[in-house]
Amino acid sequence: MIDINYIKTNPEEVIARFATKGKEARAEIENIIALDNERRVLISENEQMKAEANKTNKLIPQMKKEGKDVSEIFARMKEIGAITKANDDKQKTIEEELSNLLLSLPNLPDRDLKAGGKENNEPLRYYGEPRKFDFEPKNHVDLCTDLGLIDYKRAAKLSGAGYWIYSGMGARLEWAILNYFIDFHTNNGYQFMLVPHMLGYECGQTAGQFPKFKDEVYWLEKQDDDERRRFMLPTAETALVSLHRDEILTEADLPKKYFAYTPCFRREAGSYRADERGMVRGHQFNKVEMVQYTLPEKSDEAFDELVTNAENLVKGLGFHFRTVKLAAEDCSASMARTYDIEINIPSMNGYKEVSSVSNARDYQARRGMMRVRRADGRLEYLHTLNGSGLATSRIFPALVEQNQNADGSVNVPDVLKKYLGGIDVLRKPE
Repeated sequence: MIDINYIKTNPEEVIARFATKGKEARAEIENIIALDNERRVLISENEQMKAEANKTNKLIPQMKKEGKDVSEIFARMKEIGAITKANDDKQKTIEEELSNLLLSLPNLPDRDLKAGGKENNEPLRYYGEPRKFDFEPKNHVDLCTDLGLIDYKRAAKLSGAGYWIYSGMGARLEWAILNYFIDFHTNNGYQFMLVPHMLGYECGQTAGQFPKFKDEVYWLEKQDDDERRRFMLPTAETALVSLHRDEILTEADLPKKYFAYTPCFRREAGSYRADERGMVRGHQFNKVEMVQYTLPEKSDEAFDELVTNAENLVKGLGFHFRTVKLAAEDCSASMARTYDIEINIPSMNGYKEVSSVSNARDYQARRGMMRVRRADGRLEYLHTLNGSGLATSRIFPALVEQNQNADGSVNVPDVLKKYLGGIDVLRKPE
């Protein structure tokens, strides 16, 4: 949520920054300002009415004592009560409308982001070189099928399109990748969390996914009351950024560094292109997620740390990749800035995102009332950041494709061998 005082003080800047996301926001901003001004008029009028009522109330005992007629005063008091109640009712309606408008606004993109969408994303750096094959390489679907790592057909039988089953050594490899991520983050001082997979509405609202994107998750209950509904988490971020909802932390408490492993559930798995087969897009996939709560002045430093962590995880696997700064329109609605880590999947002739590292600034903290008390007693909204560390649904395809041999076997990256009992090559089961 954006600070309404910032909107009122800088309306043209806010409108211009939304324009870099392709959003025409003038009507919404003008409506928000008008509603807030109306709300303030009602508050001021009620304060005057209450002051008059208090002053008048003090006159009544003396007037009665002196035998004076107080009927006009009682009539005025009744009139004041009616005006005050009508103003209170109107104020409540305005505040609900104002809250809905503010909750529906996306985050303001950082000022240094390029305007526009994917076409204006900016590659910042590259690591390694794409592998050059001296044989005709296979795609990950054929490799995983031939090696018995993934069972696509039986997954479709169980759940339909957009799902897969890790089988045998494939399940062990997936678990090895996750353990590599977990050990990495633990050694970096992040606290491991296993969070619920079913969440309440306020988690989605705090994360900035609701109300706008509430139809893109899997809801568990058909209830009209959002507070009673539960949904399957689309990412562990949705849970982790609500850990300190409605809490006041101290400067000494920060930063808070968490990571969680969860399966992730996406109702909209995305549009499939001809080259996006197998595991690249799905309704359920595994991911380890990093989240930080930090002081505003430490926000950029925390962002750089998360990006470095994601890059080092991919480096450890020996992948060629690039880090890309997203243009304003390509950042998600709740994020002020995002860098993507993209790896090369040979059969797709391009790069696919395996990590998004984002800074929400104080957007999520305002939605979830998460604040920090400064040493001088001031209360201030803290900053939240998140980053995939990492999602496996594209790591796995890249791993088998980039490490394949001419005979169809796949070399295991060095960092994963200890999790597989020393196995260094994946071969077709006999």
